[in-house]
Amino acid sequence: MLQLLILHLVVAVVAPACMKLWGRRFFLALALVPASAAAWAIAQTSAVLAGDHPAVDVSWVPALDLHLAFRLDTLSWLMVLLVGGIGSLVLVYCAAYFSGTAQGLGRFGGVFIAFAGSMLGLVTTDNTLLLYVFWELTTITSFLLIGHYYDRQNSRRAAIQALVLTTFGGLAMLAGFIALGETEGGSYSLRELVANPPAGSVVSAAVVLILLGAVTKSALLPFHFWLPAAMAAPTPVSAYLHAAAMVKAGVYLVARLAPGFADVPLWRWAVVVLGGGTLLLGGYRSLRQHDLKLLLAFGTVSQLGFIILLVGFGSRAVALAGLALLGAHALFKACLFLVVGTIDWSVGTRDLRELTGMARRMPLTAVSAGLATASMVGLPVTVGYVAKEGAIEALLHVEDGSGTVALVIVVLGSVLTFAYGLRFMWGAFASKRDVEPPPAQRTSRLIVTPALILAVGGVVVGAFPGATEHVLAPYADTYPGEAGHLTLWGGFGPALYLTLLVIAVGVLLFLQRERVERWQDALWELEGAAGAYRRVIRGTERLAADVTAFTQRGSLPAYLSTILAVAVVLGGGSAIAYGVVPAEVRLWDSGVQAAVVVVVAVAALLTARARRRLKAVLLVGVTGYGVAVLYELHGAPDLALTQVLVETITLVVFILVLRRLPAYFSNRPLAASRWWRAALGAAVGVMAAGLAMISAGSRIHEPVSVDFAEEAYEYGYGRNVVNVTLVDIRAWDTMGEISVVLAAATGVASLIFLRARASKIDRATTMSPAQQARVWSTPVPERNASLFRRLTESQESQPNEGRGRQWLSAVPTLAPQRRSVIFEVGTRLIFHTMVVLSLYLLFAGHNQPGGGFAGGLIAGVALTVRYLAGGRFELGEAAPVQAGWLLGSGLFLSAGAGAIPLLFGGDVLQSALIEADLGPMGELKLVTTIFFDIGVYLVVVGLVLDILRTLGAEVDRQGEREGDVAPDVPFDSPEVTSDDAAPEAAPAGWPGGPRPTDGGTR
Repeated sequence: MLQLLILHLVVAVVAPACMKLWGRRFFLALALVPASAAAWAIAQTSAVLAGDHPAVDVSWVPALDLHLAFRLDTLSWLMVLLVGGIGSLVLVYCAAYFSGTAQGLGRFGGVFIAFAGSMLGLVTTDNTLLLYVFWELTTITSFLLIGHYYDRQNSRRAAIQALVLTTFGGLAMLAGFIALGETEGGSYSLRELVANPPAGSVVSAAVVLILLGAVTKSALLPFHFWLPAAMAAPTPVSAYLHAAAMVKAGVYLVARLAPGFADVPLWRWAVVVLGGGTLLLGGYRSLRQHDLKLLLAFGTVSQLGFIILLVGFGSRAVALAGLALLGAHALFKACLFLVVGTIDWSVGTRDLRELTGMARRMPLTAVSAGLATASMVGLPVTVGYVAKEGAIEALLHVEDGSGTVALVIVVLGSVLTFAYGLRFMWGAFASKRDVEPPPAQRTSRLIVTPALILAVGGVVVGAFPGATEHVLAPYADTYPGEAGHLTLWGGFGPALYLTLLVIAVGVLLFLQRERVERWQDALWELEGAAGAYRRVIRGTERLAADVTAFTQRGSLPAYLSTILAVAVVLGGGSAIAYGVVPAEVRLWDSGVQAAVVVVVAVAALLTARARRRLKAVLLVGVTGYGVAVLYELHGAPDLALTQVLVETITLVVFILVLRRLPAYFSNRPLAASRWWRAALGAAVGVMAAGLAMISAGSRIHEPVSVDFAEEAYEYGYGRNVVNVTLVDIRAWDTMGEISVVLAAATGVASLIFLRARASKIDRATTMSPAQQARVWSTPVPERNASLFRRLTESQESQPNEGRGRQWLSAVPTLAPQRRSVIFEVGTRLIFHTMVVLSLYLLFAGHNQPGGGFAGGLIAGVALTVRYLAGGRFELGEAAPVQAGWLLGSGLFLSAGAGAIPLLFGGDVLQSALIEADLGPMGELKLVTTIFFDIGVYLVVVGLVLDILRTLGAEVDRQGEREGDVAPDVPFDSPEVTSDDAAPEAAPAGWPGGPRPTDGGTR
């Protein structure tokens, strides 16, 4: 099972690149991935029927009772067949449905496979917390699939609506799972919960929350409206997510828990009212739809209510029919969605008022639609008929009032289903008077094949009800009650008479369709749940705007003062109130520490008084380097090295930002305000120091640090405690941190970049002189104009002289007044040494000071030096790779290194020691966490490169655009690319640029 999930993950990652190489035909290869899941389920059929359920249980986070637990029983087996089999057919359909020039096919294919993998995990996991993880993964991936046409407003709105509602339900479901897991006798295992359900009022509340999650996912009342709106998605998405997969997640959850919790108060009536009401409302709304896809969408809402009513009713015979209907619905509704997509693909419309004579022009599609519709409305010999007959027969034998109510609802709903089923066939394929037939545009054998397979499958399964019952009976046996049966002929009796009544009234409704539509239009229509949702969203937005206007006044000092004042009052006040202030404090261990503290304190005070921004930044740097000295004095060289490197990078970032800010701070505040800020700062400092001392002095147990070094070597195989902690002992923390780093880098770049981040990298060696801008250029003062002109003229007159003494590749792109030969020579001498040092720290960090974080920072400093010495073109020469590739590769490598131990029966992020005798080369001692550390190294290097590209090179480029540019090279010149419109031309007065005509320089 784990291997299948990993296969889906890997293929989802590589699908965009492969789609770009092979085009839409790669959908045929993608179809093999979900097909492999269906094939695996088929191979396990005998074991599942024998009760020998295949299972996998890998401990993940034991403290949270979180296990990678998967189990394949009858219900999971059926769902895997549907998710895998129909998913593969839909992907085959995509190969013909999408045009070769369609945008975003790579993204679509990757997300589709990710969704299929999420559904596979959801229906096979036995852990409730892991089920929630997969549940939300389906929410995210379905959001991306529904919003595939992101340039269309209705697609974006539908995707967000589905995301909001299903996420709301998912959070409620999580709360219910936690309540069931933490209550007495509870568990986080689905199998144990159903076998031995806990009792009590908490359980009742938990069940209500779980049902809320299922109701939102399966689009039941009052959350039904999101599914018809989601028809803005491409038709393959509707055929898979809204017929066979996503909306079935709620059905699956109800079916999974019903055997254990159907006796909980309110369960049965909640299922009957919500499921039955949805059945009737969806069928009623379908009778007035003219868009074939919307007609099927409301029909899907109706059928989902029907299925949940059956599988959640709590009776063995009813549940057997419900499970048969679950499979039948996936077959006929996925087929009908594909049929609608084929019609729309062929003639360019799916409005039933514009279609006529399509049965003659598309015979195979008409046959597929006819068979699927017969199954949907319940005609023999389809599986839909078998399931509906079984449901009516089972409900006739329920003795309490809920059975009678459910039977009436099912009969009324079946009437509506029969009527809109006939409406669909008539609207799609019948010949109509006064309707101009649309021109046939395209035909394809490939596009009609998946729908035909699904339609025939519904007939084949229905023709053998005994085999179907034999396969599904083990699941139905988990319910209480008498056994039911699936059959094509149950004899003369109430079930047969009700079926004939359904057919007769359904045909009558169809024949009176125009009158029915007028009658529906004449009724007063309530705004309904969709209107309530819109009102809630608008009200929330207005409330957020009002709260934001009150609290967010645009004053950073006010925000900080509020936060810090609350921290002082709560933190310091609590310490004083409870009398936990330490009685004795040791101020320092040596006089050197006191001296460093004095320097840090003075630097902090001078920072607060500084008027110039650069001065304040440098003084802040002094405080940071002072902290590094304190680390070293306490015997922590690793922390000291990291602090120095981080402080260096931070200084560079500050200075890069300061280039776009005024040199001085704004006017100083009033004296009273200054004294208030000084007092608040002092109070915060005292409070922070006091809390640190209180925390350190409140220990009552032996500190973990006593055995930390020994255990780090015994379990992490390294003597550098800091690095072993980062990549082994607390690797999950590091995973979270590098994920946040990647998100922060992406956010900063999104704010700064005015062009696509993936645009070409500026490199001096790949750009012509006419395209090279002068980096860090500023207008030359008039008094230095003649001197500057003579300098540039001498450079132009001797273009080849001194070429052998060019220390950096991009030096010619620098403005002459910005060059420093000493800096260039120094950079050339130390850059490669720094890179080698960074690699040494990376590989030696497990036993010596260093590691991936420190090594990455050293490499980042080396790139910073190259950029400062040679400008943005030199940065491109130093690192001709997109920062996003480094960030993504690093995160992927760290996550992959953490997941690989699962393949060998280990735990996530578990390390292993590999030792080998290399003969003359000595002994090899390799700890597998080095791969995790390499990922950290790449993330850090990618972060620094992203900062330099964003706050450095991109800001340079924008500054060059805003500066003076040669007037005879317009921005739209063929020599100027769209990515670098302004900087391509050299400004007047510089080599390659036009001569100034006014005696000065530009």
